[in-house]
Amino acid sequence: MLKLTGPFRHCRHLYISAKSWQKSSSNLGQDHEIEATNRSQFEAEFVSSHIETNVFQKALLSVGSAAVSILDPSRGDMIAVLGETAGQSAMKYMLRKMEEHPEGQEILRKRPRINSRAVDLSKLKQMPKDTLGKMYWNFLNKNKVTPDSRLTVQFVDNVDLGYVLQRYREVHDLTHTLLGMPTNMLGEVTVKWVEALQTKLPMCVGGALFGPLRLGPKQRQKYVEYYLPWAIRTGSTSEFLMNVYFEKRWEQSVEELYRELNIIPLVVAPT
Repeated sequence: MLKLTGPFRHCRHLYISAKSWQKSSSNLGQDHEIEATNRSQFEAEFVSSHIETNVFQKALLSVGSAAVSILDPSRGDMIAVLGETAGQSAMKYMLRKMEEHPEGQEILRKRPRINSRAVDLSKLKQMPKDTLGKMYWNFLNKNKVTPDSRLTVQFVDNVDLGYVLQRYREVHDLTHTLLGMPTNMLGEVTVKWVEALQTKLPMCVGGALFGPLRLGPKQRQKYVEYYLPWAIRTGSTSEFLMNVYFEKRWEQSVEELYRELNIIPLVVAPT
C-alpha cells in the first residue's frame, strides 16, 4: 500500500476533513428541509381546520362541551373542544415549559407529528421488547387504537399554541405506554391525573376529578389505595413529559427512560 508522507499526508487529512464537513453539511441541510416541511405541513393543516370564534362563542363552547364531557366521558370530540376553548392559559404554560428545555425547543422548532404517515409502525414492531418503540406498538395493537385518531385543533387562534395542544393529543397514547396504563376507565383516570398536574389543562383536571365517579367498587378501591397516590407522585415529581422527543427514543430501553424521567412504575399488590 502506498504510504503518504510529508505534505501529501496533510493534503489527505484536508481532503478527509473536507469530505466530513460536506457530509455534515448535507445532513444539516436535510434536517432543515425536514424541519421546514413539518412546519409548513402543520401550518397548512392548522389554517384549513381553524374555525374563527370570539370570546363569547368560546365561552359558550367551553360550558357546553364541559357539560357533555362530564355526562358522557366517551365523547372525545367534546373533550377536545373543551381543551381548545378553555385551555388558553394552560397551553401558554406548556409552551413556556417547552421553550425552557433543549429537547422541548427542538420539538417546537421541528414540529414533528405522531401518525402513521410519520411513524413507521412496522419498524417499531420489529424492535426489541424492552424498547419504547416496541412497547408503543404493543399498546396500539393490544388496545386496537391508531395514532391517526387524534382530532386536529380547530378553535385555537395561535399556531404555536395550536401545535402544543396537537402535540399533547398525539403523545397521549405514548403517555399511556410509558406509565403502563390500559385504556379502561381506571387507566384513563390515572393518566389524566398525571397530565393534569403536568399540563394544567382544564379537560385533564376535569377528567381526574370527575372520572373516578364512573369507577366500579373494586376499581375504586384500587384507585384510592394504589393508583391515585402513584399518579399524584408521578405527575408532581417526574420530568415534564411534553419535553420528550419520543420519535428519537424508539430504540431506547424503557427502564433507562424511567430513570431519566424519574418515573417509578406502579406496583399493585395481587388481590
